[in-house]
Amino acid sequence: MRWLWHGVWRRKQAGRKVVYLTFDDGPCPDTTPLLLDILERNNIKATFFCVGDNVRKFPDLFAELKRRGHHVGNHTMHHLKGFRVDYQTYIDDVAEADGYIDSTLMRPPYGRIKWSQLHTLRQKYTVVFWDVITRDYNACLTPEQVLRIVKRYTRNGSIIVFHDSKKAAKNMLAVIQPAIDFLKSEGYDFCVL
Repeated sequence: MRWLWHGVWRRKQAGRKVVYLTFDDGPCPDTTPLLLDILERNNIKATFFCVGDNVRKFPDLFAELKRRGHHVGNHTMHHLKGFRVDYQTYIDDVAEADGYIDSTLMRPPYGRIKWSQLHTLRQKYTVVFWDVITRDYNACLTPEQVLRIVKRYTRNGSIIVFHDSKKAAKNMLAVIQPAIDFLKSEGYDFCVL
């Protein structure tokens, strides 16, 4: 396990070539159901870092992703950047989201978190970062460019970030199957955090 600022950013397994597909910002009714079907067709489980307010708005969708065997993590209640809010506001926002999500995994939105916030959250959560961010949310990138990021930067133990949000839908939904096909062709097993 590799740690960045005392958070997980890569996780190898002895004797196996593995990757971890993770999805941030959902659940979203425009993208998450389509994504769940793609993952099911490929017999892959993933980890979804959910925004608490989206879980509050779409509880049935959140229940469905858990029912299908995917893992979930806390992505704050309101998708806050830790650098932009004071310590207590951030901690309270994570705690509010925990009331809806109930997970020991947490991912700071944007990967932005103050040391004091991280120090406190580590007492309850495994804080998960990533080593491959697909940038699927960037409207200036084409699906081909997003797929190139996956192909270029993925390595054994990579934690790969996609987004099941409306903003990322065009790229993520176009790229996820080709990315899965590529990762399978490279001999990777898919694991959950």
